[in-house]
Amino acid sequence: MLSIFACTSAAAQDYTAADVHFMSGMIYHHAQAVLIAGWAPSHDASPSLRALCERIVVGQGDEIALMQRWLRDRHEEVPDPSATHAMMPGMDPAPMMPGMLTADQLAQLDRARGREFDRLFLTFMIQHHQGAITMVNALFGTGAGEQEKVFRFASDVFADQTTEIARMQKMLAALLFERPGQ
Repeated sequence: MLSIFACTSAAAQDYTAADVHFMSGMIYHHAQAVLIAGWAPSHDASPSLRALCERIVVGQGDEIALMQRWLRDRHEEVPDPSATHAMMPGMDPAPMMPGMLTADQLAQLDRARGREFDRLFLTFMIQHHQGAITMVNALFGTGAGEQEKVFRFASDVFADQTTEIARMQKMLAALLFERPGQ
């Protein structure tokens, strides 16, 4: 006969280690996106790129809070990406998730200004978003991601990142084929 405690504890564990790994890794992944999107104003980004970057900062900042809360509610370790120096130019990221920028790429982007910043940002953020999609596919490929909040979040990440990739590809194409002075 199962005790009430055993039933409660079994019901409370409705997630997998893969879910925890995904949520923890995505915190680092999103934190890097928020960091570099935050550079847009100081790196003389175009108005259209600044608007995209503002959406990334707000949206992914909110998602970081959601992931941290999800982990905390389950008494799992909650990563603090700001404490690792993982996303600063010249530093190698501690947990290198798919699509994350290398220290060299971060330094290259940080040196860029204006049109060159726009070009590099779009190129690197497309890579970054493709990495997030890889992470979602890996989660679902393991049979994990069935817990309701993880499933909804991962599905939203997939849809949002796919949409933003298409938008950024159009922005990049327009930038590459624009005549100077237009």
